[in-house]
Amino acid sequence: MSEAIFHASGLCKSYPSGDRRIDVLRGADLAVAAGESVSIRGESGCGKSTLLHLLAGLDAPDSGTVAWEGRPTLTPERRAAFLGMVFQSFYLIPELDALENVLMAARILRPPGATERARAKELLARVGLAERARHLPTQLSGGERQRAAIARALMNSPRLLLADEPTGNLDERTGDAVVELLLSLCRETGTALVLVTHNAAHAQKTNRQLFLQEGKLSHGQT
Repeated sequence: MSEAIFHASGLCKSYPSGDRRIDVLRGADLAVAAGESVSIRGESGCGKSTLLHLLAGLDAPDSGTVAWEGRPTLTPERRAAFLGMVFQSFYLIPELDALENVLMAARILRPPGATERARAKELLARVGLAERARHLPTQLSGGERQRAAIARALMNSPRLLLADEPTGNLDERTGDAVVELLLSLCRETGTALVLVTHNAAHAQKTNRQLFLQEGKLSHGQT
């Protein structure tokens, strides 16, 4: 296996609940290599989304460390260049059409010019939305909105893609197509993928299947 592009070690995270704290992560470890796809399953509320937020540098662990390509911090600019995120709820900006939503990722790094617009159009074509580039999110189906969100996540050619239940709001057939698209695009670009899913069939399509149970990651089934 090639060298890990990030390494998480001993991640612990808890949250207050009334007069006590609930331990969500209790020493989770994860390293993912360039181009590798990894799925994470577990019961609802077990901490899968919390783990992704730590891996994205959007939250800090109570203890433990995450190193991205050997470095312990992610500035907003470095995060935008290093990783992309796909969520269950799409999070497209309703006032912007599909093309402008994809370009929003580029705006974090620089004002988009002709090169960025050409790449955004290319990505929309790759996800099957070339004819829908000027449509607003309300004019797109759920599957089309998620495909636009995938194109946005890939806009800056990230090393890592984090997908948090990306098929949760989709019907089975559309969800299957979205997962196949994610895996296909990641294979083509060499982008590593961490996929959080409840769907066992989707998980089995990844290179490695993990389970989050009692705050730790393992290969054993929940």
